Amino acid sequence: MIVGVGIDVVDVTRFVATLERAPGLLERLFTPDERHLPPASLAARFAAKEAIAKSLGAPAGMSWQDATVRRVPGQQPVVEVVGTVAARADELGVARFHLSISHDAGIASAVVVAERDPV
Repeated sequence: MIVGVGIDVVDVTRFVATLERAPGLLERLFTPDERHLPPASLAARFAAKEAIAKSLGAPAGMSWQDATVRRVPGQQPVVEVVGTVAARADELGVARFHLSISHDAGIASAVVVAERDPV
């Protein structure tokens, strides 16, 4: 059963410019495992985190650090949640997230479906 759907689109150039203007933003938005990624991949991760939040109803107080997007070669990306994001997912009964991310022509995008098991 679908609990929520989220989508987000990020202009990569604008996102990189924002990171350059506010260097502390990299540490605030991304986990240590994500910070080394190239700019387009960072923008796609940001879009994914926004889409995850939207799929959960975008409540205030969720930490960017509490959602990580991992790539598994040959498979779809994996969403790992802890802390505030996991708490909200648990509150809604979310059992899994389905994520699609892409970046091309200067745009990064992400779509998330939050799903719970049938009752």
